[in-house]
Amino acid sequence: MKIRIKTNSIRYRLTKSDIANLEKHGHLQDSVDFGLQKLVYEIQTVNDNVLSATYSNHTISLFMPESMINELANTDKVGFENADNKLHLLVEKDFTCLDNVTEDQSDNYPNPLADEYND
Repeated sequence: MKIRIKTNSIRYRLTKSDIANLEKHGHLQDSVDFGLQKLVYEIQTVNDNVLSATYSNHTISLFMPESMINELANTDKVGFENADNKLHLLVEKDFTCLDNVTEDQSDNYPNPLADEYND
């Protein structure tokens, strides 16, 4: 699971195993250790219809409806978004990059633009 934060926007990018684990366990969590403090970011399954988020005790919590998780896991749906007050939320599948990168992308989804890029 990756996050990108910019101004009033948070984007979560999920690999195949992230979505499978979220579907099975209803929760994903990761963190960044700054030494004296740790930033935690997580996704929790909720029985709701929209994405929402909170920030408390150094933890960014994204609340994602179970129906959205099921749709990501079982269809070609790429992602979901919502404006929660002033905060823009986006959750999407993590596709392989079209250019050369050094990170392991073996668990990413195939990029739908790969064929166009290689032509």
